[in-house]
Amino acid sequence: MPVFIDQIGNSHNFETAPKRIVSLVPSQTELLFDLGLEAQIIGITKFCVHPYHLKRTKEIVGGTKKVNFEKIKLLQPDIVICNKEENTVAIVDELSKICPVWVTDIITIEDNLAMITAFGQLFNKMIKAQLWIDKIDLYYREFSKFVQERPKLKVAYFIWKNPYMAAGSNNFINTMLQLNNFENIYASIDRYPEIELKKIRLEGDPDLVFLSSEPYPFKEEDAFEIGRFTHHAKTVFVDGEMFSWYGTRILKSFEYFKNLHHRL
Repeated sequence: MPVFIDQIGNSHNFETAPKRIVSLVPSQTELLFDLGLEAQIIGITKFCVHPYHLKRTKEIVGGTKKVNFEKIKLLQPDIVICNKEENTVAIVDELSKICPVWVTDIITIEDNLAMITAFGQLFNKMIKAQLWIDKIDLYYREFSKFVQERPKLKVAYFIWKNPYMAAGSNNFINTMLQLNNFENIYASIDRYPEIELKKIRLEGDPDLVFLSSEPYPFKEEDAFEIGRFTHHAKTVFVDGEMFSWYGTRILKSFEYFKNLHHRL
């Protein structure tokens, strides 16, 4: 019986490829679909919006931080797909009483490619997985050449208000900022630090303030409020999916990033 090891080191044994999948991470739901596994997906979260039609055809089992365990149990899944950042340890532990839980941990592009490879092996979709990996590698190398010619700019990437929070280090957003030749002024702080706006100049004085479209819906008044504490930083509303979604979404991110640089 083959042994599979997920990205937090848990071992899983499957006699055959899992046929009934519940996915609790939107970007990973999109990846499963792109690998040709639509028929095997039986449960998703309310935030799994790509492709949109899945919300009409699959059982909604809650969100990423709060799930309906009874609904999931009734679906009789062979596997539940989670993520270390998106889903809590308590959720994973409770789901483990129902069926095997596969947990991903994505911080780097290499982590993302490893996840795609693992899904290809786990679900017998290696050919499709390799095609996506080859595409991502091609786009990545091409974008890396493009961004070499762009100036290095200091950035503060905000994800939340009340309290204000920004992307620090040790997450996929920071990796995407680095990929774009942006210097994250909060990269010395782990994860997602709370920010005192009055200290923003002392803590890096960014050239750019990015206000992500998710998870918090920032508005113009937020941009004005934050901007008052910077030294003429340009405030830009950005598509959070392009910076925080991994899986196959990263292919769309490369083109989005090019257009973003042209706008700056």
